[in-house]
Amino acid sequence: MIELMTWAARWGVPLAAVRDLERGMGIAPELGLAMAGKSEEAVSSQSTLAASRDWGGVLWRNNVGALLDDRGKPVRYGLCNESTARNKVFKSSDKIGIRPVLITQGMVGLTIGQFAAVEDKKGDWTYSGDTHEAAQLAFGAWVTRLGGYFRFYTGGTL
Repeated sequence: MIELMTWAARWGVPLAAVRDLERGMGIAPELGLAMAGKSEEAVSSQSTLAASRDWGGVLWRNNVGALLDDRGKPVRYGLCNESTARNKVFKSSDKIGIRPVLITQGMVGLTIGQFAAVEDKKGDWTYSGDTHEAAQLAFGAWVTRLGGYFRFYTGGTL
């Protein structure tokens, strides 16, 4: 992490921008050891609270999977889970929600609901780039490209 901070200082990148990048990558430096060692389930409880506290928004659990109906036919559920093949490379986040955003200039005073996707991870998680995480990141990149909000979340400020 020292290398990142050295690089940021050399290029004049504000600390707030570095911290935002770290949070986006699932690193929560402001946490200290508060969530270190906590399970994904414990962190998941915190992300729901953090959405309300930090944005005034809401997150809902997005269960993804498939079950057999009473005729033995598979029924897929969850966002972006149309097929097994697609789910292997494009995994929707643990939490889906809406984040209020105040619009400026021509739409002054209007608040829109921005699509939000949060991928909960255990407190001491770091990105490894395995196929599962890469598929989660692919979904997050797509959300971000379309103007949404995406974060890997390990605790702290959302």
